[in-house]
Amino acid sequence: MNEKELYQKAKQALEYSYAPYSRFRVGAALLTTSGEVFTGVNVENSSFGGTICAERTAFVKAISEGFRDFTALAVTSSEGEVYPCGICRQFMFEFGDDLKIITGDDEEHLNVVEITELLPKGFRL
Repeated sequence: MNEKELYQKAKQALEYSYAPYSRFRVGAALLTTSGEVFTGVNVENSSFGGTICAERTAFVKAISEGFRDFTALAVTSSEGEVYPCGICRQFMFEFGDDLKIITGDDEEHLNVVEITELLPKGFRL
């Protein structure tokens, strides 16, 4: 799957976002090394600490199905280009420091960065 196709899957996932408070919808698509794709959306909660980001939703879905090796994550929002928050960056780093992050305003204007560019001092215990 190429970067554009993965981004399109993230964009399609936006439909299922639950963001009644911020109205900022986010969709993500995570590609495993074996070619499976897991999507995720942000799910807000009136107990704000219970809110989960789209990126972590996609990861948790994949991990709960037994996957641990990932190559790329595409992320988009109702506002276009968006980058993962700090918690998501560290969460993703746990599963590899060679993950590509794909984002952009649309399929024709994509930016690709490595997780280590977004989190240069990530750690693992």
